[in-house]
Amino acid sequence: MTKIGLISDTHGFLDPAVFKHFADCDEIWHAGDFGPNVAEELAAFKPLRGVYGNIDGKEIRSLYPEHLRFNCENLDVWITHIGGYPGKYAPQVKGEIYTKPPKLFITGHSHILKVMYDKKIDCLHINPGAAGNSGWHKIKTLIRFSVSEEKIHNLEAIEIGVR
Repeated sequence: MTKIGLISDTHGFLDPAVFKHFADCDEIWHAGDFGPNVAEELAAFKPLRGVYGNIDGKEIRSLYPEHLRFNCENLDVWITHIGGYPGKYAPQVKGEIYTKPPKLFITGHSHILKVMYDKKIDCLHINPGAAGNSGWHKIKTLIRFSVSEEKIHNLEAIEIGVR
């Protein structure tokens, strides 16, 4: 079993509550818009996977891809920053998501926490919302879950405070 801490849209601000909520996680996954210094702090804390977002500069883009597809406990995972959600996928992912859908599709960008199942492609979509202080969201949010035997378990949406 692998315990995952999922975060997005930090925009250069890393709330100390992240370390508390992700203390028991095996890995942290970041769905883009890291901003300055966040990737380094997270990577020093736990193994980090991530994608760059639209606000990220050359340094982050040289370290993290736009799309990241991998297997975790035999679960096919795809992370991208701007991907849309079931019924409204972004044009840049539509072709692949319908022809070769993952089992877990993770996005950021909207600053809206969403957990939705897409029955058409048998895929769970997760957007952890925004954990930083920049943007229009009012509450900073994270997601925590476990993966084992190709399944997601114990998914929790966590509010870490007012922006």
